[in-house]
Amino acid sequence: MGTYFLFSVTFLTLQVTKIATVLILVAISGLRGAEARKGRTLESFEYTAISCREHTASITDFGGVGDGKTSNTKAFQDAVNRLSQYASDGGAQLYVPAGQWLTGSFSLTSHFTLYLHKDAVLLASQDMSEWPVLKPLPSYGRGRDAAGGRFTSLIFGTNLTDVIVTGANGTIDGQGAFWWQNFHKGKLKYTRPYLIEFMYSDNIQISNLTLLNSPTWNVHPVYSSNILVQGVTIIAPITSPNTDGINPDSCTNVRIEDCYIVSGDDCIAVKSGWDEYGISFGMPTKQLVIRRLTCISPYSAAIALGSEMSGGIQDVRAEDITAVHTESGVRIKTARGRGGFVKDIYVKRMTLHTMKWVFWMTGNYKAHADNHYDPNALPVIQGINYRDVVADNASMAARLEGIEGDPFTQICISNVTIGLAAKAKKVPWTCTDIEGITSGVSPRPCDLLPDQGPKKITACDFPPEPLSIDRVVLKSCTYRVNYV
Repeated sequence: MGTYFLFSVTFLTLQVTKIATVLILVAISGLRGAEARKGRTLESFEYTAISCREHTASITDFGGVGDGKTSNTKAFQDAVNRLSQYASDGGAQLYVPAGQWLTGSFSLTSHFTLYLHKDAVLLASQDMSEWPVLKPLPSYGRGRDAAGGRFTSLIFGTNLTDVIVTGANGTIDGQGAFWWQNFHKGKLKYTRPYLIEFMYSDNIQISNLTLLNSPTWNVHPVYSSNILVQGVTIIAPITSPNTDGINPDSCTNVRIEDCYIVSGDDCIAVKSGWDEYGISFGMPTKQLVIRRLTCISPYSAAIALGSEMSGGIQDVRAEDITAVHTESGVRIKTARGRGGFVKDIYVKRMTLHTMKWVFWMTGNYKAHADNHYDPNALPVIQGINYRDVVADNASMAARLEGIEGDPFTQICISNVTIGLAAKAKKVPWTCTDIEGITSGVSPRPCDLLPDQGPKKITACDFPPEPLSIDRVVLKSCTYRVNYV
């Protein structure tokens, strides 16, 4: 096992004396006794996860240096590669202790956990050579910042199963100002990297982390399933470009809960591909749960559906959403040429303070991947349900704009009270090319959403049956790690 230390979680059950424990650890690690005693630290920690691991090692055992200056890109990748040998033997965990760990992009492996100490900070490198370039996503056809490829995310993985990125609220700092400046100056040949991205993967957990200043999107699961995002704090300047919080993209069975997001873009943006590329790829995002979200985003939405929705979005259930100083509560973005669908959307219990729009739907969001889209590819927007909403200091209640000849249908809004700002628009609702009903909504909605009376106030209810992602039960995992 060389000069790095590996400790099996199974030894936690051994009842031995302190001297015997040291001897066992030395025997397992293959280190000399003097080396084992010199400058090593024993840490104990526990958390809940979809899987516990049999083997744990520290990044320092692979030459990592947490001084904020030394590049640890090779140390992280070497650690993951060496620990991958335990994938079929109970899995492995890489522990990142307190310190500032400068690193470029590195890729994880299956049956693997990356754990950050509460005082650990991963600092994203500003050396572009430490960010490999990937081809554009097939459902997008091009990068979002540039027509070419995209920089690999800081923490990346593809074709994986059973992967956890967690911690005791440790921090991942994208040092995004470097990327934002280059983006605004038009100096980037490729799309900016995300902080965390998993592609074509299954059984993913991202939890108990603080994500700061991402170069662009923060968390991006794509073409993946059975994803749990819990207890994540995401913060970026409100003027930072495209710093979306969490973007489930062509994914099935996703649960996002107990997250706090301050962002320069949508706090949660649900996606499924762009124009003809998303239509051709044909992988929808469906069976998505969002609950207990707090959002601040003055120029975007708490929850956005689209605009890249050409593979379809279906069965989204959001509840207990709080937004403050945010442009809109729920926003649906689409256009001619998108194709796809957004349907069976259920939102309840939103509390909103200081909003531009409470509800916003637009069929005129014209940002296209290229000029090859089919203008006859019309999206289907139907089955949009909002209930139990309280808002104050709103400039408008709603701006609902379907597509001429392709109206948005089956809209249901009930039990909603919206307090308008002192300088609110004179007409609180604008509605074109939509169809639906309301019940118990104030101020009075537009004529295209007729009031059905108080007996229909529960008409926009949630489906009663839970989704399979809600049946996931987390295990309690306890570890010790001894590291340099």
